[in-house]
Amino acid sequence: MMTPQHSLPDPALLTERFEARRGTVAVIGLGYVGLPLLLAFGQAGFEVIGYDIAPEKAERLMRGDCYIQHIDSAPLRPLLDTGRLKATARMADLAGADAAIICVPTPLTAQREPDLSYIEKTAAALEPYLKPGQLVVLESTTWPGTTMEVMRPILERGGLVAGRDVFLAYSPEREDPGNARYSTRNIPKVVGGDGEAATAMAAALYRQAIGDVVPVSSTQVAEAVKLTENIFRSVNIALVNELKVVYSRMGIDVWEVINAAKTKPFGYMPFYPGPGLGGHCIPIDPFYLTWKAREFNVNTRFIELAGEINSQMPGYVVGVLQNALNDHAGVALRGSRVLLLGMAYKKNVDDVRESPAFALLSLMEERGAVVDYHDPHVPEIPPTREHAQYSGRRSVGLTEQTLTGYTAVLICTDHDAVDYGLLEGYSGLIVDTRNVMAGRHSRGTIVAA
Repeated sequence: MMTPQHSLPDPALLTERFEARRGTVAVIGLGYVGLPLLLAFGQAGFEVIGYDIAPEKAERLMRGDCYIQHIDSAPLRPLLDTGRLKATARMADLAGADAAIICVPTPLTAQREPDLSYIEKTAAALEPYLKPGQLVVLESTTWPGTTMEVMRPILERGGLVAGRDVFLAYSPEREDPGNARYSTRNIPKVVGGDGEAATAMAAALYRQAIGDVVPVSSTQVAEAVKLTENIFRSVNIALVNELKVVYSRMGIDVWEVINAAKTKPFGYMPFYPGPGLGGHCIPIDPFYLTWKAREFNVNTRFIELAGEINSQMPGYVVGVLQNALNDHAGVALRGSRVLLLGMAYKKNVDDVRESPAFALLSLMEERGAVVDYHDPHVPEIPPTREHAQYSGRRSVGLTEQTLTGYTAVLICTDHDAVDYGLLEGYSGLIVDTRNVMAGRHSRGTIVAA
């Protein structure tokens, strides 16, 4: 390793530069996390460069076309007109950026172990273009220690030393797609750096675009914050999913129980059951901690049990559907025509990552059902690593004629754009996993699942 020949950067001056909103911010990975972050820094007055390995994303952004449904494209045009935004598929275009923020996927392998290949490849591609004084922030969800143990050694290959020549930090993404109340700019931002100077620098940068910044003592603490948030949700969702199964056997409506329980003003927080977990966080993130915990000879039994319960929910739902067809329609699941309502993992978005709809679709077809889907936000199923066989399948229309042709409708995602009145009037059997049909009076039968 060669010793770099340059004067050492002054962290205080770099922090002041961010506070003055001078310089260029590069965002690597222009998906559900990176794109809104890019726009937030652009709107705050920074020069911004967005990088993605998919050239079509960069091309669309440069035309002022936002490719993510729930993100408003209106802020793009002023940034393009003033020349403050550039999108590219060439890593070399990031040379000279004052800050580089990495927002790449961190999936699981087929063996349910962390796949850090996107972080590793991104760091290796970025390293030749680092400059002294640059801030590099990782936002991808991962196990505590990744920034220092995985990313830092790769970035230091060219001779620049973290904490002296370049500065590293971790700031967990907290995006909630489709949430009208909270967006990138008003969700508090946790920031932990490799030392006090890196923390101060990263906090100064984020404060310019985000209202509330919460500094913590290290990158490891910041990494643990993200996992803690999503494990909390996973465990509590598993609890209400288990309660749903128990109360159903007792003839008790779990939704009525939850609605009554949440009137307690202390000591209780409502979580809601469903057909299984979806999205890029909750089904995946807990396994990052269980994997890392094994290094310390710790068994995370509580976390793993929650994952087991949540992963069993699609099977439970298909079992409810099977019984409902037998009891109320007098037919078997095999040979029945079923309309799956919703492919997205949550309401009012077009994101299908880890959606329980895939497991439902697979289980129903394995048991001989003929299945179509309707989703106003997902007109066509995009390519996915785990469910490539469904790529290109298209949403069917929701009309009187189509509904009367199905033996049952299985509600997986409760989009607001769906005409539930049509379901009431023209569906013979509705199996509802989201309680969206509560209080409605259908000509057929509504079964909670």
